[in-house]
Amino acid sequence: MEDAMIINKSAYERGFGAGSVYKSEFVELAHPASYFCRDQARQDLAQYIDDDGLPAVGARLQPDAPFYSFYDAEKNIFVVSKYHGKEEVFVDSVRLCGDFSSRPLKKACIMLRLQRNPTVGDKFASRAGQKGICSQKWAAEDLPFTESGLVPDILFNPHGFPSRMTIAMMIECMAGKAASIHGHVHDATPFRFNEKDTAINYFGRLLEASGYNYYGTERMYSGVDGREMDADIFFGVIHYQRLRHMVSDKWQVRTTGAVDALTGQPVKGRRRGGGVRLGEMERDALASHGAAFLLHDRLFHCSDKTQAVLCSKCGTLLGPMVGKSDSTKDTCRLCGEGHLVSVAIPYIFKFFVTQLACVNINVKINCSEHLSITGC
Repeated sequence: MEDAMIINKSAYERGFGAGSVYKSEFVELAHPASYFCRDQARQDLAQYIDDDGLPAVGARLQPDAPFYSFYDAEKNIFVVSKYHGKEEVFVDSVRLCGDFSSRPLKKACIMLRLQRNPTVGDKFASRAGQKGICSQKWAAEDLPFTESGLVPDILFNPHGFPSRMTIAMMIECMAGKAASIHGHVHDATPFRFNEKDTAINYFGRLLEASGYNYYGTERMYSGVDGREMDADIFFGVIHYQRLRHMVSDKWQVRTTGAVDALTGQPVKGRRRGGGVRLGEMERDALASHGAAFLLHDRLFHCSDKTQAVLCSKCGTLLGPMVGKSDSTKDTCRLCGEGHLVSVAIPYIFKFFVTQLACVNINVKINCSEHLSITGC
């Protein structure tokens, strides 16, 4: 993983990378006689909703908590809408939208604030575009430290530099280190340096004048056993920013849930609680590794396994007719025989057989070794 980076746990606890996500909810009443208000008979709503039917600024909302209330003039009832998010949020601002007429305002904008602290899987990047994924929050006492006792906030994997060639990030790191030593704000405009007087040489001379290595490297000591590391480690000051790609918005997991009515397979989509697609490349990778049991489990048992009735005489899926009682016999409408068996097949295969039957293509299956339907 060339994008992985380690974050100092103590820096995280001091607030490194902490941020908030703002989301706006727009509410518009459809009926012209409806208006925002709270049912005064329900005192349990007072801790969530103000008298105007909207949430109070600064209120904390849990999932399925009362969000806003209005009077529905068409049905002559008070309607309480709940917050359908999956995370705890705070109400940051509430605004009513409309014109300057005397009519009640029908539209409201509610801004919500989510506190998002960095976690494993969140994305960061420097100003040079060198992205990195938080792979672990490491304890400060176990991280390497310099001779002066400085412990880094971020440990970045250097394997991301050769492919992306973000040289500006290394120059910025040297410039930040020189600026923190000398207390000088450097000029970073494009025409400040040239091929004869490069930025690396300029900041290298500043670092060398302060007793540091010319190229910004330092000798560091292991935080585990205190021994000096046999390597020159690039160490400096740089600006890192947090990106909007957060694992809280992307994680997806499914055990059981909704299935497609046509194919019988799990639906797609994170919002609908759908499954994660196992595509052609994943299938080929499992087959090349010989993981037949896992492949069978993913594509059959966890997908669209179904029990189908099959005629063992003519091998069709479309002809068998199972008797509903003891008086009616199991028969095949195509061959007239009663040798029916129960087989486990993917539902999509049964769907495919019916599609082929529409164009006069018959599919026969050999199932002589299966049990009879009465014995299943």
